Amino acid sequence: MSIEPRAEVRSRPSATAGAVVDADEATSWADGATHEALLVIAEGITQLAGFEVAAVSVVRDSQHMQVMAVAGSDEARETLQGTFTPITRLMEELEHAQDWGMFKFVAHEALDSQVESWGWVPDIEPIDGDDAWHPMDLLVAPLYGPDGELRGTLSIDVPSDGRRPDEPHRRILNRYAEQAARALYIAVEREAFAEQVRVLSATREVVRNAARERNIGVMLEKIQPSLVEGFRALGMWVHTFDEDGHGLGAVYSGDGNRIQMPAHLVSIAERAAAASWRAQRVGMVSRHAPHDAQIAQVSDAEFQEILQFLEGIGVGSLLFVPMGAGRECLGSLVLTRALGDAEWTDAEVDAALEVGRDLGRAMLNARALERERELVRELKALDDYKSKLIATLSHELKSPLTAMLANIELLQHGEDLDPSASEVLAAVDRGAVRLVRVVEDLLLLAKVGDPHLPLLTRPVPLHDVVDDVVNLTSIADQRRVSVDVVGDLDDMVALGDPAEMDILVTNLVTNAMKYSGAGSPVTITLARAGEWVVLSVQDCGIGISPEDRHQLFREFFRSDSAQVKAQPGTGLGLTIVDRILTRHAGRIEVDSELGEGSTFRVFLPAP
Repeated sequence: MSIEPRAEVRSRPSATAGAVVDADEATSWADGATHEALLVIAEGITQLAGFEVAAVSVVRDSQHMQVMAVAGSDEARETLQGTFTPITRLMEELEHAQDWGMFKFVAHEALDSQVESWGWVPDIEPIDGDDAWHPMDLLVAPLYGPDGELRGTLSIDVPSDGRRPDEPHRRILNRYAEQAARALYIAVEREAFAEQVRVLSATREVVRNAARERNIGVMLEKIQPSLVEGFRALGMWVHTFDEDGHGLGAVYSGDGNRIQMPAHLVSIAERAAAASWRAQRVGMVSRHAPHDAQIAQVSDAEFQEILQFLEGIGVGSLLFVPMGAGRECLGSLVLTRALGDAEWTDAEVDAALEVGRDLGRAMLNARALERERELVRELKALDDYKSKLIATLSHELKSPLTAMLANIELLQHGEDLDPSASEVLAAVDRGAVRLVRVVEDLLLLAKVGDPHLPLLTRPVPLHDVVDDVVNLTSIADQRRVSVDVVGDLDDMVALGDPAEMDILVTNLVTNAMKYSGAGSPVTITLARAGEWVVLSVQDCGIGISPEDRHQLFREFFRSDSAQVKAQPGTGLGLTIVDRILTRHAGRIEVDSELGEGSTFRVFLPAP
């Protein structure tokens, strides 16, 4: 038959004939609505124009068109539906055509009888007469859009009366061709818009998946299905550069498998990715790729080598997409299609570049997060080492200090002790006691700061803990500080470790007493705030400066204030409080003004 153009139906078996793809192997890129619209055009011709078979083809790229709708013959439809034809073959056929307006007619007499034909040819016998229609006759109307570009073709075959159309019949056919051209343009534009929406939707899905994942390997694994489906690709792989902007020498697919590529091809990809990112362009590799669409800074010889490698692994074409952020190229994304698949559309190329930018930003964020994680791991290891060192030194110091205090006590009670020696021993005793206090605080700090130490919690009545602390603290008598405990005391139960609760309250209360003047009040308040039990310790002492408040919970921190330095202390009490609260998933707030006092407010989980 003469359906769409001769090269598509029964062309010569030349080098370009292989571009035609069987219907079972071809991929139809039209959606259901577009196919229905084109089929209506073809069926209208068969019902009203006096021809029994009609086919509509659509230009798919700069070199090929595809049969999208066939009406009038099931046999023709099965043979032709979805097949691709080189546009150059259509133009070669039309060089022999008679101009019938929009339709072009190529009589079988103009063909080379020595050339073998193939495809679907109607099984009809020509009638008698000079105007009889021959099975090898070709009647095709190239259909152009408003911009003058070829959009497709309308081919018809098997006239109902068996004769070639006369002049009046040709005028009727031309009117149908004009209507078909308008309908085809609308259908193609609609399909192009739907294609853009589809690709952009896939792009958004990729961005959402990539933005949520901070591990590069897991990120690539998650986006692989979206990219392959959205771009209708055979597969994909990603080549990432290291921190210095050089290739890692390995390429990985989205499914976690490693792609084995020759080292020099990897080097070419590294160079091309950097050049493509600078130019902000996507490269293409295929037998039919226009020269200006090929990968940046890849020579013709390198292009052929890449093409040969791809065909060896069953890949017919690829998109080479640079990935980066700002001026930095971070690698490349490769999307592949199988041999015989359609070429990449402009919408897919534009969307691929956006994907490269989005993935570049996601990779940069993932790398930054990984560096932060590594730094956290290093800091944690350093903190663990510090804790172990403190614990070890404290244990080693405790035994000799205990021996020193025992011997000092023996010497102080000895007979005939010289008064000057007694003063020296008293000073040594005070120093040793201070060292013991530091060691005890260090051991306590190491204990409550150990992340491996299990926390055994139970309901703890805070009122009882506060009463025990106040009763056992002698500093109140020494400084004549008044202590008041207020609030709803009977129902103040926190969930925690009793021993650590006692340490927490002791440190807060003794701290308030220590830095309060003689006769100054200290108020301890217990209250409930939702799921929290709140312990507040308020004093009217020397207060804390804004600068010092930022360092209150740092180990060994003591203010430079002369009033603070006049009081004994290790600088570890508030650090221990903070560590205990961290273990109990609580928190602490501090309000303070110099010369007006301080309030420490602790939030502990209620049972």
